[in-house]
Amino acid sequence: MTKKPLTPSIEDAALFRESVGPVQEVKTNSLYLSATAKPRPYPARRAPETMPDPLQNIIADSLETLHQEDTMSFLSPGLQKSVLKRLRKGGYGVDAELDLHGMTSRHALIRLLDFLHYCRENGYECIRIIHGKGYHSPEQPVLKNELNAWLRQHRDVRAFCSTPQRAGGAGAIFVLLRLSDKFMHEDEDNG
Repeated sequence: MTKKPLTPSIEDAALFRESVGPVQEVKTNSLYLSATAKPRPYPARRAPETMPDPLQNIIADSLETLHQEDTMSFLSPGLQKSVLKRLRKGGYGVDAELDLHGMTSRHALIRLLDFLHYCRENGYECIRIIHGKGYHSPEQPVLKNELNAWLRQHRDVRAFCSTPQRAGGAGAIFVLLRLSDKFMHEDEDNG
């Protein structure tokens, strides 16, 4: 078999020129880059396991044991009492909810930390946590008392309080979270 020489026909050349359009001859082989601003990098998400321990705040005084119908509240230092009053009335829109009914303490703590990390990463400010009243606990509600201590120790919790009766009463709490830095900068840029 012999090879055919590949010579373009006049029609092929005309079709090529038509599809390419007008061209300019390049007189140099240097490439000039324009100085454009690079886009801001997005911070990489860190898994909750690689983050420092979020339960780092020290509880100032010993906590009183809570019973089934007792309410709880907490306000971090530096916040005004009006924040807690507004939270208690449901003045903040609830962004997310977590139900811890029937969980063991260990499982509830893992779920709580994952949930708080998720809420902070997504810019949620107010959340509701349902812990139940602890009627099935032998003496006092276990989850309710532990949640009271865990949330006081968590570095991202600004305030929390028992919900109004229509939202769960003494079996649920509203939690106000500190916004992540990335959402603080967005508010400054938009404002």
